[in-house]
Amino acid sequence: MTTSLNDSTPATPPASPTSPTASPAPAPAVSAAAALALGDDALVLSHRLGEWAGHAPVLEEEVALANIALDLLGQARVLLSLVGDEDELAYLREERAFRNVQLVEQPNGDFAHTIARQLYFSTYQHLLYGRLAAADGPLTGLAAKAVKEVAYHQDHAEQWTVRLGDGTPESHDRMQRACDALWRHTGEMFRPVDGIDIDWPEMEASWTASVTAVLDRATLTVPEGPRTGAWSAGAGRQGLHTEPFGRMLAEMQHLHRSHPGASW
Repeated sequence: MTTSLNDSTPATPPASPTSPTASPAPAPAVSAAAALALGDDALVLSHRLGEWAGHAPVLEEEVALANIALDLLGQARVLLSLVGDEDELAYLREERAFRNVQLVEQPNGDFAHTIARQLYFSTYQHLLYGRLAAADGPLTGLAAKAVKEVAYHQDHAEQWTVRLGDGTPESHDRMQRACDALWRHTGEMFRPVDGIDIDWPEMEASWTASVTAVLDRATLTVPEGPRTGAWSAGAGRQGLHTEPFGRMLAEMQHLHRSHPGASW
């Protein structure tokens, strides 16, 4: 049947790429390497921060660290569920199967040590998720939500870094020692990960500038030790971890492995 310009019934247009009747384009697949790397980072740091429960220096920090840990755990659950069963991946993998950077597995130490670790990692995570949220990729949705959470994590770490660094001589010395001790673990964060297409050198430069600005405000000295090369740390992405990680993993997995198949 033909339709004239005077016909009150318009012709049905052909389906276009934006038409409801058109088949949607398939969503890009998430790289397993990327999901495991980012998911393990969040999972392991979440557990480390959870170890402060009942031990934080003040009640307000008890709540703050617990909330940060829960944010990271939520990120980990989403990321790990993209590549398998989240519980099996968290509780049944062996140490060499984890792909987190070595920075996040470092023991809490004193409060300054925890804050230095948090400053380094949350600054990295905020930059990373900001770039992923602005891109059109498989992790865009997760990153758009996570970047808002991580902005709080970074702000919390920056405030405490300044407070401790520019505080008493004792707090200043402890904060400086913590920054120095963890510095060699930071270079690993900027090694490219399969499935994450960003400008890694540019992000590392932004991270260095941001961290340097915070340390300057805190009257702290930027550590001079190497972040890459033979004297740096970092093979966590390849499944090589530090000794404290094995002990942490045994504690984290103990209940699940002791009662296989149990439901709660």
